[in-house]
Amino acid sequence: MKFLLDAMQPQGVQRIRKPEDEDEIDINAAISSFTDIRMGQHPDPRVMMRAVRKVRDISVLVLLDLSESTNNKVNGHEYSVLDLTGQATVLLADAINRVGILSQSMVFVRIAGMTGQLSTRMGAAIRHASHFLKMQHSAKKLLLVIANGEPADVDVRDPQYLRFDTKKAVEEAGRSGILTFCVSFDSYADQYVSRIFGMCNYMVVDHVMRLPERLPMLYAGLTR
Repeated sequence: MKFLLDAMQPQGVQRIRKPEDEDEIDINAAISSFTDIRMGQHPDPRVMMRAVRKVRDISVLVLLDLSESTNNKVNGHEYSVLDLTGQATVLLADAINRVGILSQSMVFVRIAGMTGQLSTRMGAAIRHASHFLKMQHSAKKLLLVIANGEPADVDVRDPQYLRFDTKKAVEEAGRSGILTFCVSFDSYADQYVSRIFGMCNYMVVDHVMRLPERLPMLYAGLTR
C-alpha cells in the first residue's frame, strides 16, 4: 500500500516556454536566439521559461453506505463492514493527502463518528453530494459511491422506483461535469448497478476484505 500511495504523487514538472516575464532561462531558446544574432537575423527575445509542478486538478467526494446492514460483521472477524469501509476511506484520504488536495484531520474525525442505521436512499445522497461538488472549481470532479446493497428505503415498496431515481441523480450529476463511480460489495450488484451508473462506471468487489486495497487503486486509475 505504501508503494501504491507513493506512486500516486504528482511526478515531474511541466515547462512553460516563452512566457513574458520569468526568471529562469530556457537554455535551448537562448542558444537559438544567439545563433540568430550570429547569422544576422532578428532573434526571438522570449528566452525565459517557467517550471510548473504537475498536480491532479480534481475534487473528490466519497459517499459511504451507512445503512443498517453495514453493522454486520465481516465473516470470520470481529469488525463490521462499516469498520472496513471506514478503513478503506482513510487509506484513500491518505492517498489524496499525499498529492496535496485535502487536510486529513477532519476526514478522520467524521469517519470515526459514523454509525450504520436505516436505509439506502442513494438518489437523494447523490444529489446532495453533487451540490457541493458543483461549488468546486476543479477541472475534474469525482463522486465515489461505496455501497453495500441496492437503493432502498422503508417507505418505498417498489425497488424499481429507487433504482430509476438513483439513475436520474447520476445523469443529473453527469450533466454538471461530475463523474459518479460506484464500488459495490453486494453479491447481487451485477443485476442492477450497471443500469444505474453505466457499464464503465462501477466495480463489484467480491470480497469486502479487499476494499482497502482496491479503493486507492481505483482512485489512481480514475484520476490518471
